[in-house]
This record gives sequence, structure tokens and C-alpha cells, in this order.
Amino acid sequence: MRDLQQRLASTGHPVTGDPPGRYGAATTDAVKSFQAARRLRVDGICGPQTWAALVESGFQLGDRMLYLRTPHLRGDDIAELQSRLNALGFDAGREDGIFGPQTARALTEFQRNCGVAVDGILGPDTLAALERVRSLAAGSVASVRERDRLEREPVSLTRRRIYLAVGPGIEMLGIAARSALSSHGAHVITDLEGGDDARVIERANGFEADLCLVLHPSDEPGPCRIHFFESPRYRSETGSRLAHGLASALTDVYRSVDVSGHAFPVLRETRMPTVVIETPVGDPDTAGRLAERAPLIARRIADGLRQAIEVAVHAR
Repeated sequence: MRDLQQRLASTGHPVTGDPPGRYGAATTDAVKSFQAARRLRVDGICGPQTWAALVESGFQLGDRMLYLRTPHLRGDDIAELQSRLNALGFDAGREDGIFGPQTARALTEFQRNCGVAVDGILGPDTLAALERVRSLAAGSVASVRERDRLEREPVSLTRRRIYLAVGPGIEMLGIAARSALSSHGAHVITDLEGGDDARVIERANGFEADLCLVLHPSDEPGPCRIHFFESPRYRSETGSRLAHGLASALTDVYRSVDVSGHAFPVLRETRMPTVVIETPVGDPDTAGRLAERAPLIARRIADGLRQAIEVAVHAR
């Protein structure tokens, strides 16, 4: 517990009010503040995802050697490396703090261009080279290329590879969504057991989908919630565009629709733009209405994705 409180303090979320080692109201508030800053689910509970984020936040660029390994290294130092490489024009992909193959390729290409040993390892010499050219950094090539990929595809859902994951209890909505997306020519792989993030991440990445759409039931009352990937350092512009397109299309189905960026594992670790739709099903009456409206909701989902893509293309 003391370790938790010390890590919270080191990230700018000090615990004021609880004695060392006690998980009281002040520690809960500090955890909530940290979760909100990291775009995690805000519940005040230091579960596996929050603890992992706390550990990752303790790494600064230069603290350790960075290289491609299995399992992949994770941390804020990697997100900083990705940000610097992207700003210099070496496409390290999304700045998600995960040292994967794309980051390794970008680092190797940077080394080749800067005249340091080409080994794919961020050691002292490569870090010094990064520092020397820091003033040349200009923007994020990853964001630009993500937008370009969306814009270069056909002005429709035709031939787009969509991984559709459906949580428990809303299988009828998933089946209807698959039909609606397929009617627009999309190639849809449907996972009706898509309630587990690790399963969705593995299968969506293995499918090499263009888009991943996750439908989750929510027992919480309130609006339909739509999430896309956003961290303190990076925002998926494609994910945001798709999420807002879906929200616009679903406003006549739900009383209200909220759109927000988060760093949930399924958003962070899928290698394609991913959007999560949390649809309220709270009580039996709501669940019954959801089943009745499944075909309409599914059509709106397909329309929202199509419209978001059309807006991207016409904005060229």
C-alpha cells in the first residue's frame, strides 16, 4: 500500500489524508485522479490495469535500454520515444507506449539515417542522437498516415475488413450489425463471445482488420457511450472521427450519446482504429426494447461508419 501511495505521489497525484499504508478515502480519490489523467476507467480501485499504468508511468526516456522482445516492453519512456520518432518523420505508429515491431522498424530507420549502430536498440548513443535532432521535430507522422489510410480507401464500407466483437446478452444486436455492415459490402468477422478484451485484441490483430467495432452491454443507467483510443500523449484521429460519426447516427435511437477518448486495453492494443459502443441494457424492459430495436440500431451503426468515411474522403 505504501508503494501505491508513493507511486501516486510521483505521478502528481499525492495522497493527502490517509496515513501511510491505509487505503482510505484520500487514496481512493488519488487513484481516481490518476485514472482520469490516464484515460482509464475511473472507479478508485487499483486493479491490474491501473497498477500496470502506474508502473509504466515511472519510466522516463533513458532509464533503460529499449528493444523488441516478447512480451513487448511497455512504459511512458516508449511513448516518448514513439512521439519523438513520429515527429521526426519515422513512423513508429500510435504512441501507445508499447515497443512493438513498428516502433522497432522506425528506430532502426532512424539509426540508419543518423549514422549510429543499426541494432534496433535504444541505448546511450541512439538516445544522444535523438537529443541532437530534437529541435527538428515537427508533428506526428503517425496521425497523418492514419488519416491518409482512411482517406485512400473506397468511399464506402465495401471491402473493408471489420472485426465485430459482441459482449454477452446483446447477441441479437451483433447479428443485426453484421447483416447491416455486410449489406454495405464490408467483410465482417463476428465474435459473439467478444466480452473479453484479451480475446478481442488477439483475434482482431490476427484478422488484420481495417476497423474493430466492439459492442458492450452496460448495466449503468444513462447515455449510450462511445469510446476511441486516446492517451495523455496521443489521440487516434481516425477513431475519433468514426466515434463521432456513430454518435451522430445514433442520436435518434438513444436519448443521449457520449463520446470520449480512453486508453482501455482493447483500444490501446488493437493495431487498427477501434471503437467501443457501450449500450445501456440495465433492466429487463430496457433489454427487451434493445432486442426490438436491434435492426434499427444496426442500420444506424452501419450508416454512422459509412458517413464518417465519406466525410474523411471528401475532406481531401
